[in-house]
Amino acid sequence: MAKVSVLVAVYNGETTLRRCLDSLLSQTHGDIEVLCVDDCSTDNSASLLDEYARRDNRIKVFRQPENRGQAVARNRGLAEATGDYVCFLDCDDRLSADALEKAVGVFESHRETDCVLLTVKTVEGEKEEDYPMSQFEVMTGYEAFVASLTWKIHGCYVTRTTLHKQFPYDDTCRSYSDDNTTRTHYYHSREVRCCEGVYYYYKNELSVTHKPSVRRFDYIRANESMKKQLVSFGVGEEVMRIYEKVRWLVLVDTYMFYFLNRKLLPAEDAKFGLNEMKRVWTTIETARIEPSLKRKFGYMPMRFSWKMFRLQEEIYFTLKKLTGRI
Repeated sequence: MAKVSVLVAVYNGETTLRRCLDSLLSQTHGDIEVLCVDDCSTDNSASLLDEYARRDNRIKVFRQPENRGQAVARNRGLAEATGDYVCFLDCDDRLSADALEKAVGVFESHRETDCVLLTVKTVEGEKEEDYPMSQFEVMTGYEAFVASLTWKIHGCYVTRTTLHKQFPYDDTCRSYSDDNTTRTHYYHSREVRCCEGVYYYYKNELSVTHKPSVRRFDYIRANESMKKQLVSFGVGEEVMRIYEKVRWLVLVDTYMFYFLNRKLLPAEDAKFGLNEMKRVWTTIETARIEPSLKRKFGYMPMRFSWKMFRLQEEIYFTLKKLTGRI
């Protein structure tokens, strides 16, 4: 048994995989297992994983019978985890050499802590930026959960394996639903703390979040799944209002994605996305959204007519594009 289990879901990651795995094998806390799950890659990722597994027995490789997305792949690795603590590392990212040592140190100094946030640095080319988060010493799980609803705190963290196995990754959607898992972990934590170990997040222009893809519409469906979980948790009205506003803002943002990229998407994908947005538009509880937002052009629900809502969005984003604001 290792002290820390690291989940690495891999899909066509041959260009960055060495950087990812090298950062794990060079950890100053060496008592780790690296659980790599190849999600039916079509590049040279499988061979690279085998190469690293032969080099270091801390690396274990599993292969999915079919491509089912990151959440399912991570859950495959989670099922094999034997460590006291578990975290994920995307195959195009890396950790600082002391990241896991710092996180374990926090856990061992604070027995009530269930999640430890790493320090996140976003890397784009030669430029590094810190995640815009106010540092804190400790939050209750509920405080961290509320902060995560609007991503005042991020979702790159180490957690106790018992908690993670109780609440595995939400695989409702192929993309974005892992955000729900982060929020669930925070909600069910006794304490959440930070450490100085660094998670380097590399912006990948080919990722789902950066390229035009039908998967972008998973975001609004993942939000629906989170709302159902909030209801099951029995959270109060304040939280439900916060999250319904989040759902509304994400829906408008998704329409912007559609506005900008519909000609780049296959016709059937663009049609699917439009239908998804219409379906979610009908589910928004507008009474929970503050009046000042609902009166703002571009954000008026116009529940009396989907066509009028669409016309508003088309005018709104056309004006923003003409003025160079998108």
